[in-house]
Amino acid sequence: MASARLRLPARVTNLHDRLRRPESLLLAQTAPYEVIARSEIVSLRHYPPSADRSATKAPVVIVPPAAVNMLIYDLFPDRSLVAHLRDQGHPVYLIDWGVPTRQHAHYTMGTYLQDFMPAMLEAARSQCGQRRIVLHGWSLGALFSYAYAALGDPDIEALVLLGPPCDYHAAGMVNRHLAGPLKALSRRTGWKIHDSPSVLWHVPGWANALGFKLMSPAGTLRGHLELLRRLDDRSYVKAHATQAAFLDKMVAYPGGVAQDIVQFLITDNVLAKGKLPIRQCSARLRDIKTRVLIVVGDKDPIITPAASQKLVDLMEQADCTVVTVPGGHMSIVSGREAPTRIWPEVDRWLEGGAQVAAT
Repeated sequence: MASARLRLPARVTNLHDRLRRPESLLLAQTAPYEVIARSEIVSLRHYPPSADRSATKAPVVIVPPAAVNMLIYDLFPDRSLVAHLRDQGHPVYLIDWGVPTRQHAHYTMGTYLQDFMPAMLEAARSQCGQRRIVLHGWSLGALFSYAYAALGDPDIEALVLLGPPCDYHAAGMVNRHLAGPLKALSRRTGWKIHDSPSVLWHVPGWANALGFKLMSPAGTLRGHLELLRRLDDRSYVKAHATQAAFLDKMVAYPGGVAQDIVQFLITDNVLAKGKLPIRQCSARLRDIKTRVLIVVGDKDPIITPAASQKLVDLMEQADCTVVTVPGGHMSIVSGREAPTRIWPEVDRWLEGGAQVAAT
């Protein structure tokens, strides 16, 4: 009883801060950076090397998915992907897609791939003085990375793809069940997604956050129950608040991007046919000629291993390595085991030295 009474003030304080002052608990985004380029709502971050280290390796440009905030790449001081790559000796850049509103409904997948990415990559090359760069993409950012490489940039040194989507009709992919009804609707009426105004397809950030959590509702519930159980543990409360800052603050999908996802990816499954989700585009996945590392999570419910591994057959000219790691969609980029089980694998592969544990 005495112990419980001693813990009560801590629980009250931590609960108050978690509910009313969550920003005071955040551990994310501690690595310093500078913004070196902008294009509309998109910007490019550069993470300078530490004072005691120099950037001597290939530049790495991190390509995030649309709809996520950038905290995922610098989530905790000991789980910061940008700091890890920086300390490995890479010049490190990160494309921040910004926060689209309904005014940006005209953005499509082509806007990101043909307008924003060339501008941001040119700024990175200019700043570091090197043409050859590595694209490091997760989820939809992995799609952006390999699709951009297919468009013909000759100076892509390598692609690191974490949980890359490809075959949206693969076993276990939840969205594949929407394809049949959407195709049937189009056959009967002649109507397609792109026939409607793109502004109607704007997906707000709160909806993306809800959808992400609903992919694993049991895990979300367990996290809240564990918070209540450990409310007297300040370090755990900080970790919970930091994780929530990423999960609760997703950003919107521009309407045009949402249309492309529903029509090109979910309904037509164009990636699995080797095509790009861009209108009137002749580039194909077989045009990719660089080294490619595909990292898949064995428990990923969002992009299943089968959905990612389809890429190997389609990228006929690429030198592909597939690595299966423990974890789900988010943990493969910033989970507790990422610094010891995933990032070293990527480091070894980038070095071209010790063989990674390919599967």
